[in-house]
Amino acid sequence: MDDSPTAKFKKEILITGLGGQGIILAGQVLGTAACIADHLESTLTQSYGPEARGGACSAQVIISNKQIHYPYVRSADIIVCMSQSGYDKYRHMLADDGILIIDQDMVRSAEGAGGGLFPIPATRIAEELGRKMMANIVMLGFVTSVTGVASLQGMLSSVSDSVPKGTQSTNIAAFNKGYDFGQALLKARQKKAAAKKGADS
Repeated sequence: MDDSPTAKFKKEILITGLGGQGIILAGQVLGTAACIADHLESTLTQSYGPEARGGACSAQVIISNKQIHYPYVRSADIIVCMSQSGYDKYRHMLADDGILIIDQDMVRSAEGAGGGLFPIPATRIAEELGRKMMANIVMLGFVTSVTGVASLQGMLSSVSDSVPKGTQSTNIAAFNKGYDFGQALLKARQKKAAAKKGADS
């Protein structure tokens, strides 16, 4: 990977779920972190199903270090699914080498992603924290951890600025839970890969 200042960086991210899960807010938090904290270009487009709450919805976020000419996802580098219907509708948009992130209690069937599949019980973790509605924030922590698509400090700042006043500490705790879950998952996969390499050598 070319890390020089002139190297082009672009990520197409699609976040999908049901109305009421905070999908659009998740897209806003991610795009704001990339733009304000990480000094990148970002765009956000959103779509709702026929119902404001319970209907399908999605947020499409493009992040780039160059000017963005087209704000819609064509080949997703990252798809985040918080409902089975969202997975079923958008799975085909995942790039061949893309990353699929799912709420494992909400998406029961997610086939074909191979090593690019990252599951987390985001809703369950949020419920354990006492607020099911924070599942989207738990998920954002996990996304930050396993993809690095936005900086940790940028995301923490964006979460704090985007959630209702008085809920910052609980939302940051939820974000950190998701982030730590991702770090533990990555370490477990690295350990498994090292063990396999040792066994094969």
